[in-house]
Amino acid sequence: MKLYLFFFLWLFVSLASCNRSVSEQAQPSNPLDVPFGDPYVLYDKASDRYYMYGTGGVDNGFAVYASDDMTSWEKEGTAYSNNQEHAWGVKDFWAPEVYEHNGKYYLFYSAHWKDNPNNELENYRIGVAEADTPLGPFIDRSSGPIFDPGYPIIDANLYFADNGKVYMYYSRCCYKHAVESEISEWAKEKGLFDTIEESWIYGIELAADFSRVVGEPVLLLRPPVNMADKQSEWESRSVTSGEVNRRWTEGSYLFKEGQTYYMMYSANYFGGENYAVGYATSTHPLGPFEKSANNPILQKNTQDGGIVTGTGHNSLVKDRTGTTWCVYHGRTNKTGDQRLAFIDRLLIDDAGNLRVEGPTVNSKD
Repeated sequence: MKLYLFFFLWLFVSLASCNRSVSEQAQPSNPLDVPFGDPYVLYDKASDRYYMYGTGGVDNGFAVYASDDMTSWEKEGTAYSNNQEHAWGVKDFWAPEVYEHNGKYYLFYSAHWKDNPNNELENYRIGVAEADTPLGPFIDRSSGPIFDPGYPIIDANLYFADNGKVYMYYSRCCYKHAVESEISEWAKEKGLFDTIEESWIYGIELAADFSRVVGEPVLLLRPPVNMADKQSEWESRSVTSGEVNRRWTEGSYLFKEGQTYYMMYSANYFGGENYAVGYATSTHPLGPFEKSANNPILQKNTQDGGIVTGTGHNSLVKDRTGTTWCVYHGRTNKTGDQRLAFIDRLLIDDAGNLRVEGPTVNSKD
């Protein structure tokens, strides 16, 4: 009898534990032991696993980590390398994002284009590579980038609309893009910088086979022109602190909730403590977008006694239970300049406002 009681007790506990693992996702221990900038997580239904890609980890390519629970991550090797026949990028491989589409996997990424007759220091474009599994190897689909707008671009993000259209979002680099504004006038008067360069976010329709763009790019987001703008203070901290003569609007991520399109984005210097995340909303994938009065929704916490800085370039992932998580990179006062991946919950209140429950730190770091 005791053996039967023990067996049923063991079975009950096991089933309860199993049920919790399916219905509840534990908070990952931040920062994760994943040395990525610009992290992106794909939940792959076919393998029922999570895969993370990001900037760093291998030379001239991208590493991939895998996890069963988004808490423990194992490096699975190199997902993409430019050591292949059709490679068009030569260095600075950044911001990979991977999408499953019709049984194939597509990696969109930024790199320095080898076609550079004017020897530009920032000759960045966006390309796409294909694989049969999330682990790769991803093979470039052509020997050049998807398109050339005539200026350097980075940070591709895709949105698959309900009507079958595919949209791509990207950031025009700050490089050689000096913009007049009240902030630039202020910086010049203060003797900080003679000019302020800016990066802007654009959107464009992408052909169904990802081979080309359709139509012309649409400007969606840019830094504020006027200092009285509520967004101006947080989006200009890299300039007002004297850190650098650039204002960034980059790392976009678009998703839809109800009838509202949300575009999350990062501002300030990606290598500095002021990197932070805000969002804007629209009723159409190509805008116009209105920035939230609640920005920023993710930023350093050192002003509140925390140890995290440089929080930005986020993406989102839904776990098996449907809970939405914000994946981003950050630094701590213990890990120094090394960017590490973080994962915190993203919440949407009844009024449609976004909130990230972070940055959290709940590991030895």
